[in-house]
Amino acid sequence: MTETRLLSIGQLARRAGVATSALRFYEEQGLIHSERSAANHRRYPADMLRRVAFIRAAQVVGLSLNEVTRALRSLPEDRTPTREDWSRLAALWLKRVDARIAELELLRDRLDGCIGCGCLSLSSCQLYNPGDRVATAGHGARFLMGDDYPSVE
Repeated sequence: MTETRLLSIGQLARRAGVATSALRFYEEQGLIHSERSAANHRRYPADMLRRVAFIRAAQVVGLSLNEVTRALRSLPEDRTPTREDWSRLAALWLKRVDARIAELELLRDRLDGCIGCGCLSLSSCQLYNPGDRVATAGHGARFLMGDDYPSVE
């Protein structure tokens, strides 16, 4: 029988680059788990480092807490997840990452001409001019979202 290496909450927090409060929150949400020492201190199996890294990566990708929970629940409970297990989950993110890259490229390319509401014009901004044609497309920075409209000024 192999002995599992255990980390204190401080050790896991330092190694994972997160606050101890984040680890407590992840544990409350069922994303990670700990064991308790004789003194009732949290002790985390070393493989929780991968789970925390996964959670952090999922946050960067933009996954919701529910999506992260579902993904982690799909991992095997009877063994430490393998590289293949993690790769399977990461593959599910590719479309989302590609969409995010496209959004950021559009933001970079249009940043100087379109911040906030999408028009940078007091004469056509929905806040000052309810007849703004761009507003009919919906809320948010429509030009930054990829909408292409003729000039409204």
